[in-house]
Amino acid sequence: MNYSMIRYILGSVMAIEGLFMLPPALVGLIYGENREAVMYLILAACVIGAGMLLRFRKPKVNTFYAREGFVAVASSWIVLSVIGALPFWIIGDIPRYVDALFEVISGFTTTGSSILADVEAMTHANLFWRSFSHWIGGMGVLVFILAILPMTGGSTINLMKAESPGPSVGKLVPRIQQTAVWLYGIYFVMTLIQIVLMLLGGMPVFDALCTAFGTAGTGGFGIKGDSIAGYSVYLQNVITIFMMLFGVNFSFYYYILIRRARDAFSMEEVRWYLVIYLAAVLLITVNLSWGSGIGTAPGNFQAAAFQVASVMTTTGFATVDFDLWPGFSRAIMVTVMFIGACAGSTGGGIKVSRILLYVRQVRIELQQQIHPRTVKVLKMDGKGADKGMIRSCNIFLMAYLLIFVGSVLVVSLDGFDLTTTFTAVVATINNIGPGLGAVGPTANFAAFSDLSKFVMMFDMLAGRLEIIPMLVLVSPLTWKK
Repeated sequence: MNYSMIRYILGSVMAIEGLFMLPPALVGLIYGENREAVMYLILAACVIGAGMLLRFRKPKVNTFYAREGFVAVASSWIVLSVIGALPFWIIGDIPRYVDALFEVISGFTTTGSSILADVEAMTHANLFWRSFSHWIGGMGVLVFILAILPMTGGSTINLMKAESPGPSVGKLVPRIQQTAVWLYGIYFVMTLIQIVLMLLGGMPVFDALCTAFGTAGTGGFGIKGDSIAGYSVYLQNVITIFMMLFGVNFSFYYYILIRRARDAFSMEEVRWYLVIYLAAVLLITVNLSWGSGIGTAPGNFQAAAFQVASVMTTTGFATVDFDLWPGFSRAIMVTVMFIGACAGSTGGGIKVSRILLYVRQVRIELQQQIHPRTVKVLKMDGKGADKGMIRSCNIFLMAYLLIFVGSVLVVSLDGFDLTTTFTAVVATINNIGPGLGAVGPTANFAAFSDLSKFVMMFDMLAGRLEIIPMLVLVSPLTWKK
């Protein structure tokens, strides 16, 4: 284990997090929250100083392998969260540190589950930090570090693989740093475009920044008690479009930018992502309008389009309380919670690409059971799927199910109804935010015990990091020589 390299990476993460605390300090000064601004500046200075101390001695050996990559990424996200919770706790907006930790992990992992009953009571500085954590975690802090701090050794792909969502991660360009720059460049420009469009729709600057951070990171922390419901239909539609855009594999945009449109539109995952989305929206619209007689068809379509985009991309914004919808519509919502967005996006869930691979594996197995001599090749995007990727997808599913079942059992000790318990775990492990029942769009997670909160914090981190890095970190085998 290359401990010196892990120490160096943790130092870099702390230094970057300290720099990220400067914008909330500026927001505090703008809104006259001088005490909060000073607290953020002091924290920023301390965190940057501690990070630079860890970085002071450069590692003698720069190379590291998959094990170090997983440990470095999982440890970095824990350190990021432990420090990131301090402003909420010290300033006093969230008096209990466990609750502050839950809130910031939910932010960095772009989950959006909250323990706050009155979000509007928070200071502007903390509201900004809360939403900014989505933007930081959406693309990943390690990817950001790779973009601005070149690392030698050629093994930095292990960091990107451990942090980036999806069954497989590759280089867009020959060098990892260039890939990271491309990803963050696309991410930044798309966020900026959304901010401009929302400002044109009359949204205040502070609201536009926080909402764009939540949309880009597919996180969903709202700064209003009614989330997005109080904004105009135009603004809701802009947010709907950008939630869907940020749920697309970023390789799609890269291919478009370098004028390889054929490669972009040949991505089966993106096509099925849109098909699943449209099917869910139409089915819910029909169920609401004609099956249950709720509202008008155009209004139901607009609400369904927003809520399905919000849940499928695991953003978690809300314009209506979908927990009041008929059972069929709620069942569709839970289904798309599991499916999630595309691999290589900022969204969570199992990912559309994995769902496609699982369905095709089942189909091939059925064909071979009926016709044993038939030889079938599992394909994705017209090419044979890599056996290593298939294996990793299957391992992911097994680990996912084991953690999911174990989490439901532990959380059920709190005595909530099955719908609440089940969807609370669904919402956290898939990085969605709201569930159903007592954790619906208009409720929060404050009533859970500390034990359940720690379980769901682990689930949020595991879901964001695709399970394996967190399991590697806690496995005794990792630490054996």
